[in-house]
Amino acid sequence: MKSKRSKACDISQAVKEKVWERDHHHCINCGSPFAMPNAHYIARSHGGLGIEENIVTLCQDCHNSFDNGKSKERKEHIKRNIEAYLSQLYPNWSIDSLIYKKRL
Repeated sequence: MKSKRSKACDISQAVKEKVWERDHHHCINCGSPFAMPNAHYIARSHGGLGIEENIVTLCQDCHNSFDNGKSKERKEHIKRNIEAYLSQLYPNWSIDSLIYKKRL
């Protein structure tokens, strides 16, 4: 059985479809058509929610560089691109709203 946090951080098929359309079927960083809408801006491991405002379409190379890249400069470049992209699409976009918060 999945925890509430795990469920909240999963990306539903509906969200993937909306993000795929929103991102015009290509990597938002490099433009590659060989991409998938499954990259969290705030990582799942840090409580990043599986919502449209936290998910982007990235190709495997950009996704790997963003998540596990050895080049700090490339990782930061991709991070800035994603942040600029999402904040342009969602006027009230804030990092705090992308993180799972346990309700008491």
